[in-house]
Amino acid sequence: MTLEITSPNNKHVKHIKSLQIKKYRDKYGEFIIEGLRIIRHSLENNVELLAVYYSENMKDFEILKTISEKNINIFKIDSKIMKQISTTENSQGIIGIVKKKFYDLEDFMDKDEISIAILDRLQDPGNVGTIIRTADAAGFDAVVMIKGCVDIYNSKTIRATMGSIFTMPIIYAHDIDELIYKLKTNGIDIISTVLSAEKYHNEVVYKKKNAVIIGNEGSGISKEFIEKSNIKVKIPMLGNAESLNASVAAGIIMYEIVRQKFNFKNSKN
Repeated sequence: MTLEITSPNNKHVKHIKSLQIKKYRDKYGEFIIEGLRIIRHSLENNVELLAVYYSENMKDFEILKTISEKNINIFKIDSKIMKQISTTENSQGIIGIVKKKFYDLEDFMDKDEISIAILDRLQDPGNVGTIIRTADAAGFDAVVMIKGCVDIYNSKTIRATMGSIFTMPIIYAHDIDELIYKLKTNGIDIISTVLSAEKYHNEVVYKKKNAVIIGNEGSGISKEFIEKSNIKVKIPMLGNAESLNASVAAGIIMYEIVRQKFNFKNSKN
């Protein structure tokens, strides 16, 4: 059954607006997704989709049948109201509310092989979303967010993940020392990119358990991580640029680990 919303004062409209603010996303444990592509991703990955809101200018009404079959609440919303609550410049006329899913780092520690990306106070939504997407593509097990990172559930970050927000486990760590202790006691190498490193990223042999630290866009990796890292590498800088974009640097390191893993497996065949 589809209910119709015509008033901007409707409780559902107010709830959607509230979820555009981090405080309320945290309070309710929910976030907004917008657009046909990401709605499809959520359906394909059995995400806990709480409700879907669409307007008459939405282009794919077949998707509503799939949503209905999953017993998800559907609301038709006035197009003027949809424009008011949309966070995109050209709204596709469909919004969903998703329940957050929480993970614990302990759930991954007993694996024989583990690859983790740790985001150290990253502030740019595009960088964070791209790193999550890259980690997903590279087959990493999880992304750990250190206190001080941008909220991954804001609209810009979600769009940058291109759906990987649903498939890549995201873990929050508030205490760097505690996180480092867990990594060390479980035999996980801590990898930092440091300009003063003696070896380049492709001159190191990476083992089966790795945690790649991606530092803040302005200040780089925290002193605590650098001091406790047992692997320090640098990426070749052949031109005049002083540094790489955080997501680009992350991708280079992550895919070097992937390359070595593939070469190792192929050498055994």
